[in-house]
Amino acid sequence: MKQILVLIAAVTFSAAAMAQSDKFNSAMSGKIAEIDSAKTADDFLASSAGFERIADAEKNQWLPYYYAAYTQALYALIKNDQPNNDQYADKVDALLAKADALAPNNSEISVIRSITATLRMLVDPMSRYQVYGPAIEKALGEAKTQDPSNPRPYFIQGQNLRYTPEQFGGGCGVAKPILEEAIKRYDAFKPASALHPHWGKKQASDLIAGCK
Repeated sequence: MKQILVLIAAVTFSAAAMAQSDKFNSAMSGKIAEIDSAKTADDFLASSAGFERIADAEKNQWLPYYYAAYTQALYALIKNDQPNNDQYADKVDALLAKADALAPNNSEISVIRSITATLRMLVDPMSRYQVYGPAIEKALGEAKTQDPSNPRPYFIQGQNLRYTPEQFGGGCGVAKPILEEAIKRYDAFKPASALHPHWGKKQASDLIAGCK
């Protein structure tokens, strides 16, 4: 009788866990689809809030915190309210800290850290480059080391160089080979699941096309 009760409890627990997993996957899939169709800064802000709600409900999943940080960073970049970039970056960093606590030494998280450093640098590029330029490169270097197959640090590096003036070492000439390397890595890259990051390939291709 005791064995039967234990078996029933195990089956019940397993069914509840599967139902919770299905609910999480469904919620995440819907929010990720919203990212792909978002167009305005406010769209990305709404997505960030949605991912944060999922993260706070789950608490043991790093991906919702990651996507909340990513979409918050996109909101700040598109809004282009540079005097307030530090407060936007603070919000992104707080979300990344929660993701990092659940998935340390994560290449995807390091990529977003490079974007946070970019946000801070854009407040005053001339005076802040000496601090945040190396911070951007450090984060991208860590992302490459943590997962050599990840195409996103190459995309972000190429994108940064594309929009850096030629007199400061940027432009298409130096950006294009790195963006082409990113495309090769996108073609070979296999996300761990449908919920894991897959963004960047189209943007990299568009930048290459604009350099021709």
